[in-house]
Amino acid sequence: MSAPPPRATLDLRAPDGAVFHVRIYGEARPVRLFVSHGNGFAADGYVGFWRHFLAAYEVVVFDMRSHGRNPRAGNHDYAHMQSDIELVRRGVAAEFGTRPSAGLFHSMSAQAAMLAAQRGEAEFAALAAFDPPNVPPGGPARAPMLEYERRLAAWARARRERFADPSELAADYAATRSGRAWPAGTHEAMARAVLRPDGDGWRLCCPRDDEASMYDQGVTLGLWPRRQDFAMPVKLIGSDPQCERPSPTALANRALAEEGGFDYAAIPGTGHLLQLERPEACAAAVTDFLASVGL
Repeated sequence: MSAPPPRATLDLRAPDGAVFHVRIYGEARPVRLFVSHGNGFAADGYVGFWRHFLAAYEVVVFDMRSHGRNPRAGNHDYAHMQSDIELVRRGVAAEFGTRPSAGLFHSMSAQAAMLAAQRGEAEFAALAAFDPPNVPPGGPARAPMLEYERRLAAWARARRERFADPSELAADYAATRSGRAWPAGTHEAMARAVLRPDGDGWRLCCPRDDEASMYDQGVTLGLWPRRQDFAMPVKLIGSDPQCERPSPTALANRALAEEGGFDYAAIPGTGHLLQLERPEACAAAVTDFLASVGL
């Protein structure tokens, strides 16, 4: 499984010099979808999810700064990432025309999009936020989320950075609890999406210290919004809080939906990487949401 050739590409530059290599798929249809990814991953690796929209929507696929196809940039923080999302939306509108647009974002990019939207800095017609790892200000889901973020930060700082071939990283993904549920081809697609050739081997596109810093920032981000904070419809699509060993993010998103009054759905049998584990079910949840808001 690999990302198909895009219909068009567009390079955009942020005020601080960060570059974004944006890919446009599908025909120029009435509604446009923007898709990005979670921390340490890359949008091409989610192709099993976003390919389900190509027949009905124009789909814009892009990586967050210092991830995937983008060169490394400075200012690796949520303050800049939230601005990056609107930079990409406006850049695509300027080049390919304005049309109603929805954002489909996972984890780190979902948090960045929520920050931008609640501050009036994102002009999406609708937002689907997949399992954003927000830390509750209190309650039983807070401690597991704090431990989750700190554990991932420590893991990221110590993770392997170089590989002889992407198949090595694909095997690592396949050996994880989540990776055992990924459909065939997803491990290889994600490995190639997050690695780039480097000398006689391959290196992570996103440096491990940058990846770790985003988990650290998540601890103090303080993102726990309410539905009325957003001008557009928002759907929380979370991992399964009722499975045998739920992800802390599943518990946090259930709590956020209950406390904040959000439209919410949990994808049965999934962990935090739900779009990789059950791409068809995640795409169906988005299609239902978009239909409900007239997109």
